[in-house]
Amino acid sequence: MTQQKPHIKKEKFLDALEKTMGIVSQATKRVGIDRTTPYRWMKEDDDFKARVEEIQNVVLDFAESKLFNLVDEGQPAAVIFLLKTK
Repeated sequence: MTQQKPHIKKEKFLDALEKTMGIVSQATKRVGIDRTTPYRWMKEDDDFKARVEEIQNVVLDFAESKLFNLVDEGQPAAVIFLLKTK
């Protein structure tokens, strides 16, 4: 089996990270790399790090929108959670 170039692995990881909602361990399993590899890449490659952070921000925005929907519906647990975290 031939070794893939690092940039190809990085792209595959970023795609998997998006599909796994930012869960690094799941993304690394899908790509077949060690869990520590993306963290090393982030230290070495500022562009890669920025792209990972952007995916994480999108996931956070998605989760916050779901929370706000629950608050809007008057879900007590969601209201309490929001108030405790703000």
